[in-house]
Amino acid sequence: MTSYEIAVRDELIRWQEAMQKPPSAVGRLSTAVQRRINRIIPDRIHQAITVAIKQMTRAVLFGAEFLTRQPATGMTLTERDAAVARRINFYRKTSAAEGGVTGAGGILLSFADFPLLLSLKMKLLFEIAALYGYSVSDYRERVFILYVFQLAFSSQERRQSVYRNVADWAEHSRQLPNDINQFDWLTFQQEYRDYIDLAKLAQLIPGIGAAVGIVVNYRLVNQLGRTAMNAYRMRWLAENEMKQVS
Repeated sequence: MTSYEIAVRDELIRWQEAMQKPPSAVGRLSTAVQRRINRIIPDRIHQAITVAIKQMTRAVLFGAEFLTRQPATGMTLTERDAAVARRINFYRKTSAAEGGVTGAGGILLSFADFPLLLSLKMKLLFEIAALYGYSVSDYRERVFILYVFQLAFSSQERRQSVYRNVADWAEHSRQLPNDINQFDWLTFQQEYRDYIDLAKLAQLIPGIGAAVGIVVNYRLVNQLGRTAMNAYRMRWLAENEMKQVS
């Protein structure tokens, strides 16, 4: 194991602990507040988010829109991490610009931000998967991508459950059904919607929508990118250790 891989493993330990910690009192309070806020948000906003997430989830599972990059081969973990960091930086800036434009455009354009941002996030995840050497032509890899998404944008309680599947992916992937229609997209979209609602609603406020759109989109994409990087690092290191043993 190289010195870089040792440093990555230390970082992974801290990330793994964060993924597995129980919900805090603040987290539980935040969830309760979010649920209360959800009850007063207009139905048309909830419906717009739900439709966007449902369509994007189906596109990931069934479509070929994102299957454009071939898995990278012959690269060290250092090289893969560097390439991934560049893509995260690109998508952070792109999503921030998109959030600024839609936020400045008022309510109607801010509605458009939800599917646009979701599409950018998914494209980033597919690129990260390929850069770590995984073929997303396998539907199981697309399910892994959705799990990574949930790790980044779910309640701590849900995150714990998803993390166990990601951490034991070699075994869990063998248990996945052949029918991908069985993916629980409803829980997926509800967790994501609840996670982002409070931050994104401020984007609808006249006068500050552009600034909010820039900051929130940048942070959301950065959070997703870092989560994906750690999830794939964890897999990459585990699989390479197995190869060395065998």
